[in-house]
Amino acid sequence: MFSLDYTNRQPIYEQLYQSITQMAATGVLKKGEPLPSVRLLAQQLGVNPNTVQKAYAMLERDGIIGSLPGKGSFISNDVTALERQKKLIEERLREAVRSAVGCGITREEILEQVTAVFQERGEPE
Repeated sequence: MFSLDYTNRQPIYEQLYQSITQMAATGVLKKGEPLPSVRLLAQQLGVNPNTVQKAYAMLERDGIIGSLPGKGSFISNDVTALERQKKLIEERLREAVRSAVGCGITREEILEQVTAVFQERGEPE
């Protein structure tokens, strides 16, 4: 369910954060849908529960999920939290493009990289 790459240099908690955020933004995880408990998800992923707890804490801080004591964690009904995340990612993308252009990477080369990412995801051009 959650896509993690254990060979990636990015910390597992950040990968989990991004995976849940992406699934919430795309509707794979529905508003109000419960998430697995920290212990259960840690066991399923083969990671330390503190890793999952850190990702959940970041998601809650950013309004992507909410927690109810004794009930667990749920995808937030707050659409604005996901919109803020989308805007943040769009700004990061703009910054990356500006940096690429500043390093002499051409528009065509940038577009080739963007196309490659979509192809990796199995999406048509």
